[in-house]
Amino acid sequence: MKTITYILGILGFVLIFTGGIIYAIRSTLSITAAIFLWVGLLLILFFLYVNFSDIRDLLLKKSTRYGANMAVVIVIFLAVVVLLGFMSVNHKKRADLTKTGRYTLSEQTIKILKSLKKDVKAVAFYRSEEVTYHAMLRQRAEDLLQEYSYHTPKFTYKFIDPDRSPGLATKYGVSEYRIMLLMSGGKQEKIGFESEEKVTNALIKVTRDEVKTVYFIKGHGENDIASIQKLGYKAARDAIEKENYLIKELLLMNEERVPSDASIVVISGPKKEFLQDELEKLKKYVENGGSLLVMIDPGHPITIKDFLTGYGFKVEDDVIFDKQSRVYGSNELTPVVYQYDKDHPLTSEFNLATYFYLVGTVDIEKDKKKGQYQLAMTGPNSWAETDLKQWSEKGEAEFNEGKEKRGPLSIAAVTTIPVKGSSEGKIVEESGLLKEGRFKFGKIIAFGDSDFANNTNINLAGNGELFLNTIGWLAEEADLISIRKRDTKNTPVVLTVAQGRAIFWLPVIVVPSLVLISGIGIYSRRRWMR
Repeated sequence: MKTITYILGILGFVLIFTGGIIYAIRSTLSITAAIFLWVGLLLILFFLYVNFSDIRDLLLKKSTRYGANMAVVIVIFLAVVVLLGFMSVNHKKRADLTKTGRYTLSEQTIKILKSLKKDVKAVAFYRSEEVTYHAMLRQRAEDLLQEYSYHTPKFTYKFIDPDRSPGLATKYGVSEYRIMLLMSGGKQEKIGFESEEKVTNALIKVTRDEVKTVYFIKGHGENDIASIQKLGYKAARDAIEKENYLIKELLLMNEERVPSDASIVVISGPKKEFLQDELEKLKKYVENGGSLLVMIDPGHPITIKDFLTGYGFKVEDDVIFDKQSRVYGSNELTPVVYQYDKDHPLTSEFNLATYFYLVGTVDIEKDKKKGQYQLAMTGPNSWAETDLKQWSEKGEAEFNEGKEKRGPLSIAAVTTIPVKGSSEGKIVEESGLLKEGRFKFGKIIAFGDSDFANNTNINLAGNGELFLNTIGWLAEEADLISIRKRDTKNTPVVLTVAQGRAIFWLPVIVVPSLVLISGIGIYSRRRWMR
């Protein structure tokens, strides 16, 4: 009978141990784990009840006291190990041993983090279910945010699963996965994807006290930023204001100069010619470090064309056709743009298709040292139609070999203008990217179309993203950074949550525990055999 009770007691310990491991790995008390724990507990209670007198006699033996002393020593040892683990968590030193520095932030980011004066909270919205792809994305985001929090206690983060906490997702206004929100001092920036550049730039925006001002020039038939009509720019204005910019209109002919608080001046679809005096004011503005965004449509004013030509732009009198656009549900007058310059910070990671209706060619000779880039190009099947009279009369257009230019065609370009007399008026080229840092220079971006950002088209495909990225680069690049993408040659192993817990519990807890129990058993047996 005693042999049976001992077997039941051992079986009870095995069931409790197994149930505990299942619970630790799955993090939820499943029916299987609950049954194991309950049956194991009943068997142990039965064993203690039947063998109560034997257990009492055992506790009174001298050898048991020695065993108790050994147990105390073991507990003290484990307490020391736990204390060391606790200290390592609170006073840790991280080292990135990957070949490409995969888990190392750039020096610019680390410098910004160490100089933070405000608390910044990051909330990441990722799925927590045990699916390999989503687990990989979540782990990538957590690795990135953990690096940020490592360098300063002012940066904290947490993860929310929109499926499990829909109320919190609604509270933060998030309805998508793979989104991060950075919040500080009442400001909030939304980030998509796991990018150090995006996180750092958002970090700067939410901690900056200054409010940048964007001026829209009027007086020449430009797009109306207050209009809610199809061709109006009310949606564009609202989108810019959501990015924490102040919007103002500027009647330049009534001003002595461009206002000193102008972070960007926007010329959007002018229909009438500019006065020479207005162009001189714009020239002084950009050559003193200002940022200018020019969006002109076919049939643009000659004065604006001449102004852009003076800074290296080639603005043609044409309309781009692309019959391939019909495949994308568009028409031949709306080229679908999907080629972007990967050397420039503005478009290096941009990969969304954009649609431009009645767009003309705006080209520039690429020169990294001068900061000249062709930002966006139409497809290879497009062409620049120059016989606009025939097209307007017959409503048809065909490519004429030798007379017209075949795509890809540039419809957006950028240049930088070093400020004269400034020791910082220089451009630095590094690893194929224009590193403009805090050097003083003016910037001009020109588009061959203004309709891509109107109320009808700004929410079409990537139009809004391209427009806002352009505004952000023009207004912020002197302060924001462009971080070189790391060459991640290594392929990390992605585990589900359960697999990760199993790898922790089995080698770290289970195996050492079995070794410890075996050692105690052998020691006790030898003591009792003496």
